[in-house]
Amino acid sequence: MSRASQLLSRWLWPACLAPLAACGVAERTAADRFTRSGELLALSGGDAGAANACFACHGLNGQGNGAGAPRLAGLDAGYLARQMDAYADGLRRHPEMESIARQFSQADRQAVSFHYAAMPFDPGVRGEPVSPPPALYTAGDPARGLQPCAACHGLAGEGGGPANPPLAGQPAAYLAEQLAKWRRSERRNDPGNVMLGISRRLSQQEVAALAAYAATLPGRPEYPAAFPAARRDDPRNDASTPRRHAAAR
Repeated sequence: MSRASQLLSRWLWPACLAPLAACGVAERTAADRFTRSGELLALSGGDAGAANACFACHGLNGQGNGAGAPRLAGLDAGYLARQMDAYADGLRRHPEMESIARQFSQADRQAVSFHYAAMPFDPGVRGEPVSPPPALYTAGDPARGLQPCAACHGLAGEGGGPANPPLAGQPAAYLAEQLAKWRRSERRNDPGNVMLGISRRLSQQEVAALAAYAATLPGRPEYPAAFPAARRDDPRNDASTPRRHAAAR
């Protein structure tokens, strides 16, 4: 091979590899970068320390611990990031989570949220849902100004978009405790105070029944979505917005 051919080969070879590297090795999207760095944070705890690593409570697969630690797998990334922000700002009270969130940077909170959002939700083996379901879940109680839970969280507990989190796959103890926190104003990341009002209209027996029922839901509807009009208007919200009435004509 001539000297000129050798030089040309040396120049062309790296140039040919560059597009392949961009396709197969280089980070492709911002979401990919967030997901990968989020995995490191979930396993190491980042600046919060190894003792506070996310997987210790939420599991390697993000399914939670079946008690007080909720499942994170498959939840909306924006929703998860807003909850981390709420812990950092003191709008959600939980000593350990507040400490962890405050030691995570904004980028860290987004990264770990992308990581868990990318995980598949496996409902696993759950008990049969109560039949018939609690009337409050499917029909509400108009006399008390209570919409059905399904209006925002879905008949199968699948949720209703980034501002209406799914209930399926969450431990009953966790769901009941969240309603108790709303009642005590220990969750205040709801601009409309809707969940505060709902929680204070429920008896302890109703809370327990709703939590036990929602925890058994499959999270995958096999029927047309119900109550399409009831959705949270504010994406920062963590509660349902009362449906608007049509203007008189």
